[in-house]
Amino acid sequence: MAMRSIRARLTWAWTAASIGSLLVFSVALLAVRREILFQQLEERVQNEAQHIVKAIELARTTGTEPMLVKEDPLAARSVGQRMGAFLSLLDGYVLVQDSTGYDIYASPQVSTLSVSDRDRFSRSARESRVGNGMQRVRLFNDEVLLAARDVPLSDDAKYRVYAALSTREIDESLDSIANTMFVVSPILVIVSMLFAWVIAGRAFRPIDRIIDQVEAITDGRSLHRRLAIGAAGEELARLSATLNAFIERIETSFGALRRFTADASHELKTPLAVMRADVERAMSPSSSETDQAVALEEALQQVTRMADLVDSLLTLARADEGRFDLYREPVELAPLAREVVETARLLGEDAGLVILAEHFENAEVLGDLTRLRQLFLNLVTNAIKYTPRGGTVEISLQRDEEVVRFAVRDTGIGIAAADLPYVFERFWRADRVRSRASERGGFGLGLAISQWIAQAHGGSLEVQSRLGRGSTFTVTLPLAGAPGSGMTGEYQSIVNSTEGPIDMNGMLTAD
Repeated sequence: MAMRSIRARLTWAWTAASIGSLLVFSVALLAVRREILFQQLEERVQNEAQHIVKAIELARTTGTEPMLVKEDPLAARSVGQRMGAFLSLLDGYVLVQDSTGYDIYASPQVSTLSVSDRDRFSRSARESRVGNGMQRVRLFNDEVLLAARDVPLSDDAKYRVYAALSTREIDESLDSIANTMFVVSPILVIVSMLFAWVIAGRAFRPIDRIIDQVEAITDGRSLHRRLAIGAAGEELARLSATLNAFIERIETSFGALRRFTADASHELKTPLAVMRADVERAMSPSSSETDQAVALEEALQQVTRMADLVDSLLTLARADEGRFDLYREPVELAPLAREVVETARLLGEDAGLVILAEHFENAEVLGDLTRLRQLFLNLVTNAIKYTPRGGTVEISLQRDEEVVRFAVRDTGIGIAAADLPYVFERFWRADRVRSRASERGGFGLGLAISQWIAQAHGGSLEVQSRLGRGSTFTVTLPLAGAPGSGMTGEYQSIVNSTEGPIDMNGMLTAD
């Protein structure tokens, strides 16, 4: 419906533009045609007046007086017979006056005028300027274009000649053009409307196909389908490619959501089953107090494990929504790194590992001390967890011009090259069976949280690893005052100064 509405609107817009164009064209055509016809009529009037002047001058040159002289001075004066015959051949209104202003010739058109029109014509004729001046005279039922000429006879005597033609032919010609346009214009408008409707339909046909294909992708099970990128035009090809990229991102998100749901369910299923078994064992009448205490202790451990998992999930959920507040303040990284090293040595002593921390350069960053501590501890405990007894974990803090790098290098089991792109995905572990079966089993959320913390501080977290040769995790953070030292994008938030710091107990989550 929306597409048809756009098609209809485009058709009406095209039709309105066509009507406006026809209107402007018609007005311009009539104006230009009227001007041309008036110029032609003016030339005809000028020619007729000039013919009369030449006839009079020719008559005088040949010795023939154009005016017939009467013996009776009171008799009406008129032109000669030959001159009258010539003047009668001319079209339109012709009037010849002598030097005293008396009419010596009036054409039949002038003679048939009414008294008022004759007076108006004569008055306009007398008021006309000499030379090539033109004047329009409005009669009772006509409008004429009048030209005046003088024929000098002597210093004080002259003939005055007036020639005029009706403008009725111009009006009839313009009316004929207007009537033709009035008849033809509706036909042109209808044809233009049909043409616009067809062209708009053909233009929107590829969009209709795109809409049909998008509507066919109705749920998560059909997200594997893609739109066909045809040759309908660069814009539609770009639209199809953009929609395909959008659908691909949605498919990836749906897949991650499915995996996240399945993994979270599996992680919760195991401790719940253990808790149920422990509670049932503790409630069994045949259990001794010692067995009950052991069962309750195991159930408490599973509760703690589930609490850690829920806290980790809550952290990531808040981070995804941009609702997790970070307290920005200047933080000296050297004391924080030494504190992390002390914790690593305590953990490494039980695991039989050597903890090295020889290269430390102090640097100040703008960040959340609690979150940065969690980030560093996650990487250190992760390295200790996956390094066999007798191995080495090296911790370093190196400062460059605008950034500082905290690196944790171990000689542990390493990560295969095929698994490296998935290291920071949630619930991902390279060896799931061994991870769940061993004491090293985690949730697969620690590195995801660590990456979020690094990005929230305008930095990054990178990994380099080879299977069987250990791994190196490097956190890069901008120095305080350097470009990018503030939190950016969706991670930036305004913190209420009255709120206390977030309780980080239980948030240490390593893979």
